[in-house]
Amino acid sequence: MPDVEFFYDYSCPWTYMAFTRLREAAARTGSTIIWRPIMVDRVRREVNPSCAASREDPEPRRARYQAKDLQDWADFCGLKIVKPDDWPPETNRALSGAILAAETPLIAKYSEAIFRAYFADGRDISYLEVVAEIAADAGLAGIVAHLEESAPADRVRDNEAELLERGGFGSPTMFVGDSMFFGNDRMPLVEFALGQASGRTFVMPGQHG
Repeated sequence: MPDVEFFYDYSCPWTYMAFTRLREAAARTGSTIIWRPIMVDRVRREVNPSCAASREDPEPRRARYQAKDLQDWADFCGLKIVKPDDWPPETNRALSGAILAAETPLIAKYSEAIFRAYFADGRDISYLEVVAEIAADAGLAGIVAHLEESAPADRVRDNEAELLERGGFGSPTMFVGDSMFFGNDRMPLVEFALGQASGRTFVMPGQHG
């Protein structure tokens, strides 16, 4: 059964879409997702220090198109995505929760709830009490007491260091074996790679005939 490593941060709406589509691709190909939470802004500061400045003062035409593109993709994925005024949020507690949740079968449920809380419901996942409530509602009340411990936060940083060492630069990044894929729009290629790795006949759209 093939594996796909998923390096991701809850602050990115494109990652929310990729998360949803990756779960579907994994189900179709019989694959296992290896969850690798990262804080994407720390990664970006390492590889592209000017990114924050361009985000604070975007070119207007490009910004208008990017907003349209985001909603077009959200519609395509069947998701409600609204970027709150406080975007991007501080995700350190939510990511520590992901490290802890990944040790249980409830990591996907937890991650979906975190993404939906911020991008659909407008809840501020920067706050400990918000993340704690989401975790408890997902059946993970046992992790709440550990959300601010250093060990899960250290593992998030370890994931970031590994991603940078392997040539990554943002979220979402997926690895199938040593092959890296970046971005929500690369999901067909991820699914194709998983299909090939499964050893089963796998036909992507456009390859029929």
